[in-house]
Amino acid sequence: MPSSIHYLATLSFTLFFFFSSPDPALGRKLAALLQQQPLTLEYHKGSLLKGNITINFIWYGQFTSSQRSLILDFIQSLTYSRAPPPSASLWWKTTENYKGGTSNLVVGKQILHESYTLGKNLNNLHLRALAMKVNQLNSVNLVLTAKDVAVDGFCRSRCGTHGSVSVGRSRARTAYVWVGNSESQCPGYCAWPFHQPIYGPQTPPLIAPNGDVGVDGMIINLATVLAGTVTNPFNDGYYQGPPTAPLEAVSACTGLFGSGAYPGYPGKVLVDKVTGASFNAYGVNGRKFLLPAMWDPKSSACKTLV
Repeated sequence: MPSSIHYLATLSFTLFFFFSSPDPALGRKLAALLQQQPLTLEYHKGSLLKGNITINFIWYGQFTSSQRSLILDFIQSLTYSRAPPPSASLWWKTTENYKGGTSNLVVGKQILHESYTLGKNLNNLHLRALAMKVNQLNSVNLVLTAKDVAVDGFCRSRCGTHGSVSVGRSRARTAYVWVGNSESQCPGYCAWPFHQPIYGPQTPPLIAPNGDVGVDGMIINLATVLAGTVTNPFNDGYYQGPPTAPLEAVSACTGLFGSGAYPGYPGKVLVDKVTGASFNAYGVNGRKFLLPAMWDPKSSACKTLV
């Protein structure tokens, strides 16, 4: 069964809960108590994705060349060691603390489905069919849907998913990821903090680091499910809770982007002096990204870059 992003649904609830109080200080105190609850992602003795992992892209619907370049640059940034700190590669390096060593991502094939061959309303079977367009072991196939494509559960209970499909005569499993562009469907749900949230006070959103609320939001969700994929690819790796709705490497760290974060406040992050955009990670080609906290097995805590 696919594993979905549940952290934004949880975020919506906590926003409502904490900000229903007339006393913001009380909300922060309650948030601090919440963050002190024990968080341990248990290793369930299954396979992890380690070594060289090919990332294939299945673009479903209309994406501009600049949008595709942005997501490609993000993937390349995760293993690009020459970016200044704090870097996307430093964020990704935390996955090495999970058993098995390095997960080195290599850009592979790109397939464009610009003519909406399966229509504009997709379900899980459609996502799996798209993921099987590339038959390759030791890979992750990224299914990325455009802003005008509806997917079952999208904007209601999930912003992205990871799962697995069988490939080849051996019927070996390979992992896949789906993430949708929420720009025109639910930016307050799947592109927070770059859009006002559905619940809580309607404070000004952060400025997206690459000027594209939908795709910058996709990168947050892609980071979340990709980290979950390499550390829990087949639902028997690292997670907390039930395997059908697991808290994984990043989804366990709800809505945390910088120091001092609490529900509804992403934390203290860096701000570009020219554009005013918020970010916490540098990448290839001068890119800037806002990446969520990741649970670190060494400290048993959610770790942010700044």
